[in-house]
Amino acid sequence: MTEQQLRQSVADIINGWVGATKGSAKHQEILRIYNSYKPLARGYTVKAKDAYCATTASAAYIKAGIAAYTGTECGVQEFVKIAQKRGIWVENDAHIPKIGDACVYDWDDNGVGDCTGYADHIGIVTAVSCGTFVVTEGNMSGGKVGKRTMAVNGRYIRGFICPNFAAIAKEMGGTAEAAIGKLAKLGVINSPDYWKQAAVSGKVKYLDLLLIKAAAKITKTGPRSSTPENGIGALVRAGVINTPEYWLEHYHVDPNLGELLCALGGAVK
Repeated sequence: MTEQQLRQSVADIINGWVGATKGSAKHQEILRIYNSYKPLARGYTVKAKDAYCATTASAAYIKAGIAAYTGTECGVQEFVKIAQKRGIWVENDAHIPKIGDACVYDWDDNGVGDCTGYADHIGIVTAVSCGTFVVTEGNMSGGKVGKRTMAVNGRYIRGFICPNFAAIAKEMGGTAEAAIGKLAKLGVINSPDYWKQAAVSGKVKYLDLLLIKAAAKITKTGPRSSTPENGIGALVRAGVINTPEYWLEHYHVDPNLGELLCALGGAVK
């Protein structure tokens, strides 16, 4: 996966939640993804009644498989602190973000000079054009997930969280095709052409990420897990899967996906 593909995957994930309102199925999905990722930030389980803008941004990073690089938080100010510690915070209202970066707001900004106030709100940049950018945000007015268009250097911008997507994509192992080739050479999978086609088709969302992350961890084949559920558990423990509930719910989508999970789970043990 290239840097741009990884950035776009984050945007596609959060855009898939547009229209969510508190208590809706999409809102519940966001909370499940966030609360399933361990360790929980500050040990807090987000509740349905809570504000959830930072939770939504975190869930998008979790589902894209990059939370280990971005950190997670349910509080915006705490998210800024994490970004500062990780060296991915940009203290510049006039910065031109890229897709996948996070825009942080301070609603008390007076629009004069660089804002350094308390961080109140956050969303993920999902489109950039000349002089403006679009941010997809959780917990907008009415408790919904929606979109906002901002001017570069506009009022209320507190700063940006800018993960190093190029380095992350490189560490995650490049393309799904390369990952499939490696897994086939190791004897972990026996039908590389089938999985190349499946990854390209998009029938199983995030299959490419699963293969890339698994290939980065696996160095040899091993006895297959006895069930897809056990395979998923092994992949969670190995840090390949961060959202087990997604794979438990969707492994029936492809008739061979359960067998793939068993093979990958056995090889990461």
